[in-house]
Amino acid sequence: MPARADTALKDGPIAILGAGSLGRLWAGYLPAGHAVFFSHPPRPVSGPIHYRLKHPDGAESICQIPVITLTGARPYLLLVTTKAGDTVDALERALPSLPTQLPIILFQNGLGCQQAVAGRWPDRPVLAASTTEGANRPEEELLVHAGRGQTWLGALTDSGRYCVAAAVAQLQSSGLAIEAEPDIHQRLWDKLVVNSGINAFTTILDCPNGDILVDPFFLEHIDDLSEEIAQVMATETRRPLSAEEVRKRIYTVATSTAENTSSMRSDRQRGRSTEIDVINGYIVERGKAAGIATPVNQMLVRRVKDLTE
Repeated sequence: MPARADTALKDGPIAILGAGSLGRLWAGYLPAGHAVFFSHPPRPVSGPIHYRLKHPDGAESICQIPVITLTGARPYLLLVTTKAGDTVDALERALPSLPTQLPIILFQNGLGCQQAVAGRWPDRPVLAASTTEGANRPEEELLVHAGRGQTWLGALTDSGRYCVAAAVAQLQSSGLAIEAEPDIHQRLWDKLVVNSGINAFTTILDCPNGDILVDPFFLEHIDDLSEEIAQVMATETRRPLSAEEVRKRIYTVATSTAENTSSMRSDRQRGRSTEIDVINGYIVERGKAAGIATPVNQMLVRRVKDLTE
C-alpha cells in the first residue's frame, strides 16, 4: 500500500470527472488532498464521497474525497473516467468552465471516444491513458483493487505532447505504475485486442474471464474472431499482430485474470448500458471502412445488445 502524503499540489488539485471504479481507484491512491471529484449534471453529487479501498494484499483504507463544482475550479489535471458513451457530453458541459490549457486525460475503454474528443477540441491538450489496473465495486461503498497493473499515457493532440511528462510525474505520486507512451494509439489497440476477445463472451455467457476458455461458444468462434481482429488491426496500427498472436494474448489475459469479472459483464449485471460499441463495435466500424468482413464481431455486438437493450 503506498504511503499517503498530506501536502497539496502547488498548482491545484487533480480533478476527476466520473466517480466510478477507475475514478475512485485513482482518487484513493493519490496522496491525501490531491484529488477531487467534479460534481456535474445530469448526475450531480453532493460530497464528499466516502468509500473503502481494498488493496490487492487484502488491506483496506478509508477514502474521503471532496466534491467540487466547476465554477471557479482551477485543477492541475483533469482525469476523465466516465463511460465512453458519456464522455463527449460530460466534457461539453465541463470544459467551458475550465482553462483552455488544462491537460485532459481520457481513461475510456475501447476506441472511438478518444478520437471524438481530440477532434472536438483539437486546440486543447488532450491525452489518453491505457491501463491494465483492475478495479471493481461489489458494493456501493467498497472499491476492490483486484490486481496491480500498468498505465501508459500519451498525447492525442499537438498541445498534449508538451504535457505528458508533467502529467506522468504527478500521477506517479499515487504509487501506481505509470509511464509515458509515444504511440498511445498502438497501446489502445493492444488493449482493444484483449477486450474484444474477452468482454463480450463473458457478458453473453455470464461468467468470470477464465471460464470462457472452456466454453463451446467461445471455442467455436475464437479462431475466426482472432483473424478478423488481426486483419483490421493491420490497417490501423504500425505494429499489427497475427491472428495467432491475437489469440495468444486473449488466452493469456483470460487465464491471468481468470477469477475477474469484466467491466462489460459488470455493466450488464448492474443494468447499465455496455461499451460494446467502442470495443467489438469499433472493429466492425473500422472493418467496414477498410472493406474487411467482420461477421463474428458483428454477431457479438448483436448478442450483447439483445441482452442489454
